[in-house]
Amino acid sequence: QGLKPIVSTESPAPIFGTTSKLASDFPATDSYLAKNKVPDLQKIFQKADGLPVHLKRGVPDRLLYRTTMALTIGGTIYCLVALYMASQPRQH
Repeated sequence: QGLKPIVSTESPAPIFGTTSKLASDFPATDSYLAKNKVPDLQKIFQKADGLPVHLKRGVPDRLLYRTTMALTIGGTIYCLVALYMASQPRQH
């Protein structure tokens, strides 16, 4: 007599109507074979030139950094002015 298996040995029915494809089924295209840029970026970011890492790539990084700082300072000033105006009593 033996024990019957508790778990079904049949594969379950697919949940979605689509079948899965293997990576080998897709056509090989050049978009997947892009040049590895990591060694070039490592040379840039590991150079001992005294610059912080967020400014290593030159003008675009400086522009982004200065824009972020301007928005941060402007937003802080705006919030302080709004807080000051909200703390004043209303004049009828």
